[in-house]
Amino acid sequence: MTVGNEKSVTYKPPEIVIERGGWGNKLDFLFSCISLSVGLGNVWRFPYLCYKNGGGVFLVTYTIAMIFCGIPMFYQEVAIGQYLGSGGMTFIGQLCPILKGVGYATMTIVFLLDIYYCIIIAWTLYYLICTFATIPYLPWADCDNWWNTKDCSAGESDIFNVTRNHSVLSNINRTTTPVEEFFDRKVLGITDGIENIGGMQWQLFTCLVIGWIMIYSVIRKGLHQSGKIIWFTAMFPYVVLIILLVRAVTLNGAYVGLLYYVTPRWEELLTPEPWMEGATQIFFAYSIGCGALPALGSYNKFHHNCYKDAVITCVVNTLTSLLAGAVTFCILGHLAVSQNTDVGSVVKSGPGLVFLTYPEVVLKLPGSAFWAIVFFVMLIILGIDSEFCLVESFITGVVDNWSESLRPHRDTFTAIICVLMFLLGIPMVTHMLVIQQARNCTKIN
Repeated sequence: MTVGNEKSVTYKPPEIVIERGGWGNKLDFLFSCISLSVGLGNVWRFPYLCYKNGGGVFLVTYTIAMIFCGIPMFYQEVAIGQYLGSGGMTFIGQLCPILKGVGYATMTIVFLLDIYYCIIIAWTLYYLICTFATIPYLPWADCDNWWNTKDCSAGESDIFNVTRNHSVLSNINRTTTPVEEFFDRKVLGITDGIENIGGMQWQLFTCLVIGWIMIYSVIRKGLHQSGKIIWFTAMFPYVVLIILLVRAVTLNGAYVGLLYYVTPRWEELLTPEPWMEGATQIFFAYSIGCGALPALGSYNKFHHNCYKDAVITCVVNTLTSLLAGAVTFCILGHLAVSQNTDVGSVVKSGPGLVFLTYPEVVLKLPGSAFWAIVFFVMLIILGIDSEFCLVESFITGVVDNWSESLRPHRDTFTAIICVLMFLLGIPMVTHMLVIQQARNCTKIN
């Protein structure tokens, strides 16, 4: 409609813009970074690498890698995410469109990581439930259970003499400990090959369901809206680690383990392994390159001082590794003295340290059930807080890439992704041998 020379104006309603959201408190971001970077690898991977690569020498190479590689790259990823306000799938394409496929590859890796990480949480939950169910005893204390074989031996001397004398293994029947048989036969129920699935491990299936319910309950509205849950999951493991350290240093042989932990073998500095392992552990520990750090940083305000948070997180992560290493080697020193062997003979890496060595040690402590509960609760918290940060990084990356379609339905999309990851994890809670291969090869952050 026009009046004289005036032109008609058509009213156009404004488009509805759905807010992306942000951290409600500056400390929320800091604690979320700590939750992400401090994980199971601090407990089971760092101590072994320290032993393997020259003791105190590895601490030198690890610190150098932290200063010149870890902190700068950690800060870079957080800062880019904060500057662009986008997750791991899209920010690379925004910086260099021709490399957008790198973002898709990153999300694929994170998706697969999320699936099997929760399996480790399910194992830990099952150990905790079994401990509660048999208080004041522990189910891996003896060989009088239905899952034990005739090769099971609760005595220490025969087993560790065999493991130390590899030259005579062919002439001696291999014996196993109750701890090994509980893990292999009761928890995992391993079959004789990958072609034989052997049915479902319903107890692990239930624990897997519980694990995914806990993860979804934290991230269903977005990690940035989880509030004080992040604070608790970030700080509680330190309470447990300090309790374990106080107990560990009072064990007979703790000094032997600590000495083994910090004594440098300087000749190792001239070999490439400590340098490569130190840098590799930095990437594992700081979750560099998996798209999680840009996702967390993207919820910051534009002018937030993320440099300070990056430095604090990296230093806290390293101190946590040192603390966990001290606890571990105090325990290993006690184990070595009680078995009349050296510390190197009882050192294990990965799940073997968590599900074999630690459960064996708690058997020797007064109130063993209490210490088992404390330890496995700590592991569950460490696993859960890293897992929900990784799942959140995947969801944020995908939602940012298709924001118009997915952001209005983020809650539903989050539920669908959690259910999908749960379903894809079900084959890993069957009896087939592939889970043993995963147990031996897993390197968790």
